[in-house]
Amino acid sequence: MVPVKAIDSERMRGNFSSHAGDYDRYACVQKRVVDLLCSKVSALEVKSGMILDVGTGTGALATAIASLVTEQPLVIMDIAHGMTHEAAQRMPGAFACDGDARFLPFGNQSFATVVSSSVYQWVNCLPTAFTEVARILKPGGLFAMALFGEKTLHELRSSHRHAVAENNQSRSSHVQSFPDVNDVSVAIELAGLSCHDLCSTMDVEYHSDVPDLLRQLKQIGASNASADRPRGLASRQVMQSMMKEYERSYRCESGLPASYEVIISVAQKPERGRV
Repeated sequence: MVPVKAIDSERMRGNFSSHAGDYDRYACVQKRVVDLLCSKVSALEVKSGMILDVGTGTGALATAIASLVTEQPLVIMDIAHGMTHEAAQRMPGAFACDGDARFLPFGNQSFATVVSSSVYQWVNCLPTAFTEVARILKPGGLFAMALFGEKTLHELRSSHRHAVAENNQSRSSHVQSFPDVNDVSVAIELAGLSCHDLCSTMDVEYHSDVPDLLRQLKQIGASNASADRPRGLASRQVMQSMMKEYERSYRCESGLPASYEVIISVAQKPERGRV
């Protein structure tokens, strides 16, 4: 059974919208994820028809897709208005709108292709969200997406757990938890889509210290959006313990690693009459 996470969508919308202007300067991993996803899409036979970019951010994926699939109408959508505005400025020829990946504001069978990058890890229930994608896809339509998986920021999560235990506190982690490969596979199946490709890869960034990592996460709006996240900031004692543990356990010649698990899938809505 795919777990349903409690994500505070209003907090998430506010986090990303308020940092839209800074996003491109700091979203280095997300840019590499776009490149990985586009390498998959470039090998696909994309049918003629409208293309939707779910959670477009500042439009990096949409821009890349437009260069691969020319002369096809493109719709860009994001839950955070600040992001939608940035993407619309970047792609004046696209149709832009605000919208939630959980409740796509489009009619049935409206799109030939749906793409998305670094978005669905923020969605409460993947089967429900993917069922929405299946609803708006035409028969035979493609769904290509990338999201961050459960191993993402495992160094930060482990160090925080250690610090909480060391200080005898019972607090939830300030680090967001994400789905695993099996969650994605099951969600695709429950949505009635056929999975043609599903893979996971690791991307590692290196930082000078823990505050540098935390600043970068904040600058792109990637703060913990769990509804059950602890209120307020972690205590100074816990933060100091967390940074000490991170340094002790993970420091290497390249600096402090921050790992990101990137899960990429390509699925298709069955043609009429096929299962």
